[in-house]
Amino acid sequence: MSKVRITQVRSTIDRPENQKRTIKALGLGKINRSVEKENTDTLAGMIRKVSHLVQVEEI
Repeated sequence: MSKVRITQVRSTIDRPENQKRTIKALGLGKINRSVEKENTDTLAGMIRKVSHLVQVEEI
C-alpha cells in the first residue's frame, strides 16, 4: 500500500465532537502537526470526514 502524509491545517475549535475525535485518532491535534500512515480504506474514510481540516500528500 502507499503511504500518505496528513497535516492538520485548521483548528478543531467550534467543530463537532466526532470531528475532534477523528483528528485525535489520526494522531493529530495541533495545527501543522503531521503524521505518515499507510493508506487503507479505513484511513481514507477518516480523512474524508475531516478533509476540510487537513492536507493530504502521497509519499
